[in-house]
Amino acid sequence: MTDTPAPVTEIPADPAEIPQDPGNPPVPPGTLLLELVPVPVTDVERAKAFYQNQLGFRLDVDVNPKPGIRIVQLTPPGSACSITLAEGLATLDMPPGTLRGLHLVVADIEASRAELVGRGVEVGEVEDSGGVFYAHFADPDGNTWCLQHMPWR
Repeated sequence: MTDTPAPVTEIPADPAEIPQDPGNPPVPPGTLLLELVPVPVTDVERAKAFYQNQLGFRLDVDVNPKPGIRIVQLTPPGSACSITLAEGLATLDMPPGTLRGLHLVVADIEASRAELVGRGVEVGEVEDSGGVFYAHFADPDGNTWCLQHMPWR
């Protein structure tokens, strides 16, 4: 835990103040978009550094909406789904390190693996599971991830 307070992201009070983003089209009726996956961690600052600096996730939000609550949201490059690291929210309280098997689909698994290894991530060797290729790794709390390459995509 750090003594430095998290930066505060300004949240517009009036929705009209939110800039339009053509990369985020409206959600049509009947659509269920997976937008956010909570990742249980022991130290939000350490996890934020791992996901941002070692995995290359974009930092979207880092807020303290009220004392004792912190929410950090990060997005993998090119993904429409983000992760959240949080403290002080009972609705997201899970044992750290219990999330398993999140997939990051990549175009070139060997190059993606080499890039992460170069950033200090301990990524396992590429495994062929009957034509679908995986390389597994974990965050500092033991939540597991894998790079996935499907040649037909």
